[in-house]
Amino acid sequence: MTITTAFATLSDLLDRHPEQLTLLAADETTGTRDDGRVERACEDASAEIRGILFARYSAADLGALDPDSAAILRVYAMDIALYRISVSFARTSEILKERYDASVARLTAIAKGAGGLVVLGSGSGGGTDPGVGPISSGGVVIEAPERMFTRERLGRL
Repeated sequence: MTITTAFATLSDLLDRHPEQLTLLAADETTGTRDDGRVERACEDASAEIRGILFARYSAADLGALDPDSAAILRVYAMDIALYRISVSFARTSEILKERYDASVARLTAIAKGAGGLVVLGSGSGGGTDPGVGPISSGGVVIEAPERMFTRERLGRL
């Protein structure tokens, strides 16, 4: 299965960082913004995010995020994409590198369990029921009946 949905898109970058994007992604020969390279950077940033988060989340989980979780991943994806664009065009800066490093560090922390993303209960992944609603990482997903063989019960025999 190929995952092609990007966490951030060209239009997201244009909405949030229009001037910076125009300066960073200007084609070397024409001076116009190279949207193809920007879109590839967004796809690469999303692939990098998935590569980090697959340590804890499945593809189905990442496809069923609540709006707030998707929004924070969009911010991280934009920071990663801007850094990748700047490297691609040889226009990198220390600020872009710091933002990239901070985003990767936050994503790595989420993958290790220091924080989490909310996955909506859609019945497609994580063993959730369709009617359950949001399930945060580390929350109870399955409830089992009481154990039959406990130390107390076995001690009575």
